[in-house]
This record gives sequence, structure tokens and C-alpha cells, in this order.
Amino acid sequence: MRQVESVWDYPRPPRVEPSDELVRVVLGGEVIAETRASLRVLETSHPPTYYLPRDAFVEGALSQAPGASVCEWKGRASYLTVSGGDRSEQGAAWTYPVPRPGFEALRDHVAIYPGRMDRVEVDGERVVPQEGGFYGGWITSRVTGPFKGAPGTRGW
Repeated sequence: MRQVESVWDYPRPPRVEPSDELVRVVLGGEVIAETRASLRVLETSHPPTYYLPRDAFVEGALSQAPGASVCEWKGRASYLTVSGGDRSEQGAAWTYPVPRPGFEALRDHVAIYPGRMDRVEVDGERVVPQEGGFYGGWITSRVTGPFKGAPGTRGW
């Protein structure tokens, strides 16, 4: 059993750590990604964001999408369309092709918005998406908040 973590104990700037938890992503009724080799990005006030290796995704599940954004810590993100079964979700994933120093481990890894998938699981537990639609945190029983992202938390 893993220890429960408070997101208020996470660092700023964020930390990247490996995870051996079984991560499974379902879209369009199909498992489109599965791995025990993800990375968790831990940042004060945010539930972890899981980054899966590109090779954890089935062939054809990821394609380039329009748009980009910049994280002050990780660098410039590119967006991806995620496809599975009869569904496609444009911009539902992102990656850092050239991460900034300290975040090089994120190269060739992909994060997804769990709320845009049919189901996302960590060790068999269904993930609850971080509120607000901007951040991509994954809430499980392993973490406690309160979490940034909900209305009224923008200035945290």
C-alpha cells in the first residue's frame, strides 16, 4: 500500500519521479495505452500529472494537433490528438519535445487530460480529473488536496 501524499508537500519548482504503478488509458472502448514505466510530475497544490512513454500507446493513437503552450519550468509543449475505437479527442494530450534543463526525462513522454478519455486508471483505480480543464492532474486516493484548478483557486 502506498502512502497518501498531500499536494501541499510537493515542491515548487516541480519534481519528476518515476512510477511503477500500472497506468491504463481507455478511449473509444479500447485500451490505447498501458505502462508500468510512467513519470509523475509533482508540483505544489496540483495532483500529479502522469507522463507515459510514447511506446506505451498503441500504433495510431497519437497524432499531431494544432497549438502549443509554454510552462515556465518544463518548456514549450506541443499538443496531440488522441484516438481510440470510434473516438478522437483533438488536443487531449501534450508532450515536451525539447524540455528545459531539469526536465529532460519528459522527452518522448506524453501526458493526457484524463477527463477527455473514457477511463484512466492507476493500479486499477479510476482517476478523477483535476477541476478546471486547464491543468492535467490525476486525482486518486493516493493524494489529498485541496487542489488548484477549481473556481476561485487561480491565484494560489
